[in-house]
Amino acid sequence: MNERSPEGERTEAVGYVDVVRASSCRTTSYCVDVSGWDGLAVLLAGGLGLLVGVGATLAFRWSERQQHELPPQPARALDEGLVRTLAVLRSAAVVLDADDRVVRASAPAHALGLVREGRVVPSAIRDLIAQVRRDGVIRDEELEVPRGPVGPGTLLVQVRVAQVSPSHLLVLAEDLTQARRLEAIRRDFVVNVSHELKTPVGALSLLAETVQDAADDPAAVRRFAGRMQAEAHRLSVLVHEIIELSRLQVAGALEHIAVVEVDAVVREAVDRARTTAEAKRVTIDVGGAAGARVFGDHDLLVTAVRNLLDNAVNYSGEASHVGVGVREVGELVEIAVVDEGIGISPVDQERVFERFYRVDPARSRDTGGTGLGLSIVKHVAADHGGDVTVWSQPGRGSTFTLRLPSAEVSTGDEDDGGGTGAVPNPSRPVPSVPSAPTARATQTGHAAPASTTEGAAVHGSAS
Repeated sequence: MNERSPEGERTEAVGYVDVVRASSCRTTSYCVDVSGWDGLAVLLAGGLGLLVGVGATLAFRWSERQQHELPPQPARALDEGLVRTLAVLRSAAVVLDADDRVVRASAPAHALGLVREGRVVPSAIRDLIAQVRRDGVIRDEELEVPRGPVGPGTLLVQVRVAQVSPSHLLVLAEDLTQARRLEAIRRDFVVNVSHELKTPVGALSLLAETVQDAADDPAAVRRFAGRMQAEAHRLSVLVHEIIELSRLQVAGALEHIAVVEVDAVVREAVDRARTTAEAKRVTIDVGGAAGARVFGDHDLLVTAVRNLLDNAVNYSGEASHVGVGVREVGELVEIAVVDEGIGISPVDQERVFERFYRVDPARSRDTGGTGLGLSIVKHVAADHGGDVTVWSQPGRGSTFTLRLPSAEVSTGDEDDGGGTGAVPNPSRPVPSVPSAPTARATQTGHAAPASTTEGAAVHGSAS
């Protein structure tokens, strides 16, 4: 036998494989190159590995960046030093955030009506705030702003607006109303006093001469002495009211501002007017909402309501009724005084709040009126950021409404029981602001227009 070498066996094996491949390619429609598929698989595996590496690298770097970033920080509160400084300022102070919302406001800012419902109210001050927001330059101007949401009352304030932090503005307002009014009031005072005092002074002089001529007639002396006493009383009342009106005009901005219970004001005013009312057998009824509060001066508000009641009593007939009603309408507190008196013509209604104006001068002399009562009420209302209005028809009486901004007092500061008012007479319907004219019209047999119930307030005939 012939022996084959290992080299020969490998050669034959390789040749056999080639023969098999060739035969396979001839018997099938395609021929696969095994070595080509192996290269493609290597390329695919490399590409996949590259993608995984890139993704892992990006994920690592994103995670590292997140770890180094600070979480969102809450807005920084006001500096404690600034808060303490604002607490001791006499000026009205307001701190605003980046959205012009009130962060902190002092009591004078609320009392002067500069801030309501978390916003600065006067448009002139808002314009200054917008200018400082734009350029960061401190603004300092003297502005005239409304005293309240209604009425003609105004305040003259020195306003300074400055940026105190990247997101906070400080508004300081100094009330200059009193200083600016002083000089004008002094001029008016001299004119009014000289005009009004000459009448009773002249009457006293004439009566004194008459008494001297009638020295031998005791009856005439007693009669003229009584007239002199009446004129002297009128002169005293006139001087008192002139001083009171001048004080109101000079003071302008209130000196002693506090939260005032409207129930207490009405109760005290009714007590003071009761003596005059009982002399004419006039019944005073009190009703309406209890617990209303306003910012202001208690004594001045009592004076205003007392003047309205005295006016109503003086111009009402014997054995008639006078009603006092209180209600809250939105941001306002309304105090209405309703009478069944002689009424006021539309022409006179436009002038009843003028100083020394009298609808009926003869009747005013009989009742001791000075023509200043309603003017005092008007000034008290304006100084409290409110107003006073009148509804009246001749022969059907009058309704005067004193409207004042309600006080924004936190819930924790309010007492549980609210105010307590005088108990109304159960035999007569309680007068309320919206229904008082209608109730009076029912008694006279006529229906009062609905519009007259809005804003009624002081008696049209000057006291």
